[in-house]
Amino acid sequence: MKIVWKRVFAAATLLVATSSSAFADVIDGDWCSSDGRHLSIRGPAIITPAGNEFAGLYARHSFSYVVPPSEPYRGETVHMQLLNPDTVALWVGVGATDSKEIWKRCTPISGLALPVVG
Repeated sequence: MKIVWKRVFAAATLLVATSSSAFADVIDGDWCSSDGRHLSIRGPAIITPAGNEFAGLYARHSFSYVVPPSEPYRGETVHMQLLNPDTVALWVGVGATDSKEIWKRCTPISGLALPVVG
């Protein structure tokens, strides 16, 4: 019986340890810039810093999209490359890698009360 509990404990520990880093090696997730902008990537879907939602070109470690007409840099292509699990390099335009912005994975806000519905 002790062996069963040890296995259950080990499995539970592994599940908790890996659940917080579910997006560790993919570009999917929520990204924040140092000036307060935010974007969100879920597969080919993106929500841009201006709040527009549409599809872009998704790969496990990179993402790109053409900026919509309602946003600054309209018509330009934004490129993102995952540098490590918590860091993305972002640049606008082809060959503009010398003007990269560094974005970090957003940290979750805990301790907020959720609204009661119903």
